[in-house]
Amino acid sequence: MRILIIEDDKDLAQLTKLALEKEKFTVDICLDGAEGLYYMQENMYDLVLLDRMLPSMDGTQVLKEARQSNISTPVIFLTALGELQDKVNGLNCGADDYMVKPFAFEELLARIHSIMRRPGKWGDLNLLKLGDIAFDPECGRLTKGAKECTLSGRESALLEVFLRNPGQVLPRNLLLSRVWGMESDVEEGNLDNYIHFLRRRLKSVESTLVLKTIRGIGYQLEVCQ
Repeated sequence: MRILIIEDDKDLAQLTKLALEKEKFTVDICLDGAEGLYYMQENMYDLVLLDRMLPSMDGTQVLKEARQSNISTPVIFLTALGELQDKVNGLNCGADDYMVKPFAFEELLARIHSIMRRPGKWGDLNLLKLGDIAFDPECGRLTKGAKECTLSGRESALLEVFLRNPGQVLPRNLLLSRVWGMESDVEEGNLDNYIHFLRRRLKSVESTLVLKTIRGIGYQLEVCQ
């Protein structure tokens, strides 16, 4: 699960990041609102932890613009603004939860797990299914009926992105940032190699899914009728 923290208190952001990484989450940090919105628009996150009072763009505006851009990623506000009307406004502009600083990390972790358990695109931790295959992201097992194979960590991460966005054309830069990380200097040829590996994996279980190359843009996973 990949989490974005948008928080201008650098020390708090780093402490929260370290605590979440101990729980096996992957975490990115942004220190101002405009940068945070850019990260949300350019990457795929499972959850965003968002401060209200931020430089360049406040948290409510970040969330409003994200929702207007059809970004449905769950968002938890973490803020010092704890009045009832603050909470109501935060939830009404699209937040999934609201926590007032200072907070106990154990409570934050419980709320994250609660969101993960919700049914839907990002909260479903069961098998991912599309067409004739099922994929378990926890162990990297790809199955079609009695046929199965196990994917590497990188293959698993890449296939999971496609399965959570079936039929969508996913740009190369989005796939690179989602699988290798936004700060990675990985060469684009590595993406092409792993696309080749995924096609071989799908072929090995005799799946009818097709991983298409969309020239000049990226790739698309479709069910072949």
